[in-house]
Amino acid sequence: MQDNAFRILKERGFIYQTTGDEELEKLLGSRKVTCYIGFDATADSLHVGSLVPIMSLVHMQRCGHRPIALLGGGTTLVGDPSGRTEMRQMLTLDQIHQFGTGIRNQFARYIDFKEGRALMLNNADWLVPLRYIEFLRDIGVHFSVNRMLTAESVKSRLETGLSFIEFNYMLLQAYDFFVLARDYDCLLQMGGQDQWGNIVAGSDLTRRMISKQVYGMTFPLITTSSGEKFGKSAGNAVWLDPKRTSPYDYYQYWRNTDDRDVEKYLGLFTLLPIEEVQRLPGENINRAKEILAYEATLLTHGREHAVQAYTASVRQFGAGDPDRKVRTSSDILKTDTGDTSNLPAITLPADGLAKGIWVVRLFVEAGLCASNGEARRLIKQGGAYINDDPVQDESMNLVEKDLKDGAVLLRAGKKRYKRVVFE
Repeated sequence: MQDNAFRILKERGFIYQTTGDEELEKLLGSRKVTCYIGFDATADSLHVGSLVPIMSLVHMQRCGHRPIALLGGGTTLVGDPSGRTEMRQMLTLDQIHQFGTGIRNQFARYIDFKEGRALMLNNADWLVPLRYIEFLRDIGVHFSVNRMLTAESVKSRLETGLSFIEFNYMLLQAYDFFVLARDYDCLLQMGGQDQWGNIVAGSDLTRRMISKQVYGMTFPLITTSSGEKFGKSAGNAVWLDPKRTSPYDYYQYWRNTDDRDVEKYLGLFTLLPIEEVQRLPGENINRAKEILAYEATLLTHGREHAVQAYTASVRQFGAGDPDRKVRTSSDILKTDTGDTSNLPAITLPADGLAKGIWVVRLFVEAGLCASNGEARRLIKQGGAYINDDPVQDESMNLVEKDLKDGAVLLRAGKKRYKRVVFE
């Protein structure tokens, strides 16, 4: 075996709770283990809130183990009540299949599925064909309602209301663990700390059904030091799909990390050696943020997009360490010379310039403001810029003479940019 995956996950901040630290460390240090994490297909893309489990599978594979990324084609039909105050939107099988296709493509950026080194499975394959009465007789008999009511995912919903279909979610997730242990020799299930009750239920069911010892591990709930929900930018989710969140905006999300969170995020969301993770923030915090942003973007979008996002950011805000006093293994290029073409952009028809385009509407069209009212407030507060000049008048119309090389650069506040190209 290579390095012990348990120790690596522990020192990088992944582990919140396990079914037994000593047993799990010994297991992961002595043999190749198949492990799994489930991902329900509630959208056509995952977001950064899924990165902790994804990166844990990355580390498991790098240490010689076999990860299973389990697409919840079946469990998504039910809806996980964990972390929810109300029932999830019910999706059709066709919708879930479509969402699953996008998620599969994203996993391939992080995990090597060649030659069986990792598996992508769909629990719809064994959950959808289940016969309900037989399932209740064979599986439901092993579950105590009293015990299920103590699970955090259930208990937190009792006051606001928990549907019967959601109450069954624990049985289905436990059944997943049993099937994977039986058919794929999967010995470890991992997930967020809110999944602890479901993981323990699966471990118990597997022991009862096939007398097999399996293990569980949960990850801590990630929040920012300022108390904000991790994975949100300007109130919106930060997606792994570049069509939903551009590589530039993705880079900027990490670049704007709170100083107090930089070391934690370097440990969780990059593959830098732990020595660099611990050293960089103390030497130059802004440079450490650049490295965090670059490495995170590199993993999700590839080297070309990471370089483009970095150089575009340096053009707008300058480098965190122009003298390069901090030396790391990160492959970050020299400061860009001023090209803005790598900034996120939209294209609008040029014929609208003849009559002029209302600046308020322009900021809405560019996605920098959600409404005309929000754009007006931005202008009144002095936060709207065109080509780095503040917009003084909300009744202003953009005309052809305002363009530079057929485009304008819009800015909302200090760090939100959009390039508008007219064709």
